[in-house]
Amino acid sequence: MQVLAVIFDLDGVLIDSEPLWEEVRRGVVTEHGGHWPPGTQERLMGMNTVEWAAYLADELLDGTMASDEVAYEVIDRMHRRYAEGVPLLPGAVAAVRRLAESFPLGLNSSSPRILMELVLGSLGLDSLFRATVSTEEVDLGKPAPDGYLTAAARLDTPPGRCAAIEDSAEGFRSAHAAGMRVIAVPRPGHPPPPDALALVSHTAAGLDAVTADTIREAGAAPRPGLGPAPG
Repeated sequence: MQVLAVIFDLDGVLIDSEPLWEEVRRGVVTEHGGHWPPGTQERLMGMNTVEWAAYLADELLDGTMASDEVAYEVIDRMHRRYAEGVPLLPGAVAAVRRLAESFPLGLNSSSPRILMELVLGSLGLDSLFRATVSTEEVDLGKPAPDGYLTAAARLDTPPGRCAAIEDSAEGFRSAHAAGMRVIAVPRPGHPPPPDALALVSHTAAGLDAVTADTIREAGAAPRPGLGPAPG
């Protein structure tokens, strides 16, 4: 299968934002009298805005705040933190520019659009992405394939001709369910489980190791997992 387009994840791939998301969400929950059990951040990874706000409001705050109030407060704090400086991951800007020379690029992020656009604008990368999707714009967040399928449609490319660059188990499952080849760039200290890694076409130690040849080779290899790629 020849790969015709590449779709990046944002959080954990281009920016090291997961620790910041945890800090901000934990702060909102604890300041409003809620509890933050161990493993909460891992549980929230991949959820879209509606999903994580509902979880925080219903499960951790026991309904003392409405989910839309939770979402507004968290996103506002995140926006202010990003305005102070984006936590860029090594090789991120170079990887986007390098792959944009060979493929049309998309972005599929669990972050709300206001944050996604702030990050891309701050990094000077917004013009390099032909299509962007926030999973708050689709029915289900990751690991459902909705965001990746929408990104492929906006790129006018069959999902089976796309490669996704992801860092998390939820992202691997989402992109694979959409029929895409998955390029894994796992975060140090957070190794994905074996069943998620089994869906990956190529694993890279960092973005510096992801090249156009990496993408082409992943496309030429048999697709991991069961079932043909759609499109």
